[in-house]
Amino acid sequence: MCLIVFAWRPGHAQPLIVAANRDEFYARPSLPLAQWPEAPHVYAGRDLEAGGTWLGVGTAGRFAALTNIRNPHQPPARRSRGELVARFLSGDMPAEDYLADVVGRSVEYAGFNLLVGTADALWHYNALESEPTRLAAGIYGLSNAGLDTPWPKVLKAKAALSEVLDDPQPQALLALLNDSQTAPFAELPDTGVGLATESLLSSVFIASPTYGTRASTALIVHADGSRHIVERSFGPYGGHLGEVEVRV
Repeated sequence: MCLIVFAWRPGHAQPLIVAANRDEFYARPSLPLAQWPEAPHVYAGRDLEAGGTWLGVGTAGRFAALTNIRNPHQPPARRSRGELVARFLSGDMPAEDYLADVVGRSVEYAGFNLLVGTADALWHYNALESEPTRLAAGIYGLSNAGLDTPWPKVLKAKAALSEVLDDPQPQALLALLNDSQTAPFAELPDTGVGLATESLLSSVFIASPTYGTRASTALIVHADGSRHIVERSFGPYGGHLGEVEVRV
């Protein structure tokens, strides 16, 4: 997952609103949002290459999502980051305890940001920082750097999320995720991948022949614990492959 914007509003009628794009090579096999047969309380997509996932929900209000940290010079990882989301969703460990365990093993993975939470609390952990953080109420953006790093796509998507929070609907969240306009060269970050790639990756929605936005997900969590999730899947050049809607 390469872009997540979310509103965390404890005590609100809709305490968690999430709009997220998963960016990946189109050749990497995956399944769209669905109930997992071996863990029926989990609803998430699935990476068929390593078995994990990038975003999903579980029992007792559990939510987790992941982005990588862009660093072309980091060494190969021993384990897949997607298992960090899958293990939290399928387990029952409190979020704070789970993150304490992840911190102790973070060197096994390439750089990542991890969001985990329940109805009571939402936490963020950046593997390049020392400690997980329990998030206060607010609107946040997360791409392939730190939380709220002011990349153009993060700023644009956060602003768009703010505009729909009075009446958040899945289709409005999916619409803000479909912005394919790239940022001006002068505003691009320098993450070591070259100007052409920085430009390609600077849009909220990415489309190319080989790499791009594979899934756009809108998640609305209600105060009674019910969740409404809509996910759209995409192929090369941003071709629309389908849509899944789940209410749990």
